[in-house]
Amino acid sequence: MMRKLFFAAAAVLCACRSQAEAPAAQLPAGAPRLLVVISVDQFSADLFDEYRPQFSRGLARLATGTVFHNGYQSHAATETCPGHSTILTGNHPAHTGIIGNTWFDQSIARADKNVYCAEDETVPGSTSLAYKVSPGHLMVPTLGELMKARWPGSRNVAVSGKDRAAVMMTGHRADQRWYWTGTKFDTDLAGVPVPLSAVKVNAAVTAALAQPRPPLEAPAFCQAKARPVALERSTKIVGTGQFARAAGDSVALKTSPELDGDTLALAAALVDEMQLGRRAVPDVLAISLSATDYVGHAYGTEGEEMCLQLLELDREIGDFLAVLDSRHIDYSVALTADHGGLDIPERLRLAGMPQAARSLPDMATKAMGAKLVQQLGLTGPGLLGNSSFGDVYVDRNLAPKDRERLIAAAVAAYRAQPQTQAVFTAKEIAATPMPTGSPVNWTPIQRARASYYPGRSGDFLLVLKPEITPIPEPAGPYVATHGSVWDYDRRVPILFWRPGVAGMAVESAADTTDIMPTLAATIGLPVAPSSIDGHCLSQVAVCAAPIASAPERGRR
Repeated sequence: MMRKLFFAAAAVLCACRSQAEAPAAQLPAGAPRLLVVISVDQFSADLFDEYRPQFSRGLARLATGTVFHNGYQSHAATETCPGHSTILTGNHPAHTGIIGNTWFDQSIARADKNVYCAEDETVPGSTSLAYKVSPGHLMVPTLGELMKARWPGSRNVAVSGKDRAAVMMTGHRADQRWYWTGTKFDTDLAGVPVPLSAVKVNAAVTAALAQPRPPLEAPAFCQAKARPVALERSTKIVGTGQFARAAGDSVALKTSPELDGDTLALAAALVDEMQLGRRAVPDVLAISLSATDYVGHAYGTEGEEMCLQLLELDREIGDFLAVLDSRHIDYSVALTADHGGLDIPERLRLAGMPQAARSLPDMATKAMGAKLVQQLGLTGPGLLGNSSFGDVYVDRNLAPKDRERLIAAAVAAYRAQPQTQAVFTAKEIAATPMPTGSPVNWTPIQRARASYYPGRSGDFLLVLKPEITPIPEPAGPYVATHGSVWDYDRRVPILFWRPGVAGMAVESAADTTDIMPTLAATIGLPVAPSSIDGHCLSQVAVCAAPIASAPERGRR
């Protein structure tokens, strides 16, 4: 096997003591002192169900808790930033304001009108690719922020493979927030002392990266999935990778189980250095594990690569839980995902799904915009967007009448495309009531409504038919993706586990917005139901009676 990915924990864990702080409110008897919230990026419920019999360590242990394998990121924008924004706020993107990984703001002065969900676009010289990390776009508080308001000494900590995941799970008041930037873990928190554990983990990662990594040894279950698949419109072949890495190849580190091992090593080190879960007030540690997403994008979800990734993930989470156990911390764990994912269409067709295909090149926003501008005798790009699906924006430099003409023409043109399922205008989405009840029954436009935020969402939303991959030509690390309104992207596992507490399997649906109020109930933190979209899950916690008053949603 490859070297133990959890290498850094033993080297950097320390027994530093921090002064106890007087709590502002008493915890209920038996409440956990540390809430560990794990998001596995692109870990669909389909993958959880498929691999559950193969898990033997960490994920197997968590699966003995209360398991909602029909959990949902119920909105339409099934991407990393919106998904993570729901987990610890209890709100859909329509209220968090995080409608995508990026959106277009044509009012900003810079040439790049594309805004990244976790940037401060007001910083001079910034772009959506070179930016200052900021939680400024998140419009609602996180669980960690609410905990700090009730218990001032409570710590709100995150470690992630992506900056946007760490930002969305901690919000505006983080005590430590670390994320992988390509060659090291970094933070955006100014004026906060850098923990020794971060310094040592980064040094250990740098040393490991300088050495080549041998391939993983595939067990029989993964060997059975090793089948080379050629990608159309590309020379790339996937399906038989085992994650060998040359010395210094940081891209190969990121698209492998190694990234999750390093992330968990830093999380474990911070538990010790910050003494998380060891005081009278509760702490929250959010961990977003990004390698499953990077592997899914680079190789698809059903080859040998994903098989090895998930089995390593199971082992790494097991190692992390063992560290917590050895410290005798009273902790509980919630695990979910920010979204699911779709396998490559070439392999889906081999599996008997002839409808699976890549989007046609003329579906791309740039191509469609250029075509319609020429037809209508207009100027400029016409349409703005990042793909061949999702939010599409109409050029604001056009005269109002020309904009209306272009919207009508674009909606008609996209609706005529054979790969289009639906096109919803902003007016149609805004007029749709916010959906409630089981997310299983939500219609596509209701899913779109749960992602709609005025001023950030597009002029219309393009929905592709199921199993259409919006990557016309696979290039670089992206051969498969997610982001659709369909259940392979929406359905995710939601697991609650606590040492010594009996769990259950729950078939009824749950929503990721239910995680925050459920965890709040376990520590006696009052949350006004009218301030969030989620609901406390009675299978997990003793849910309090509704609170009469609530702050106005969206006001910080």
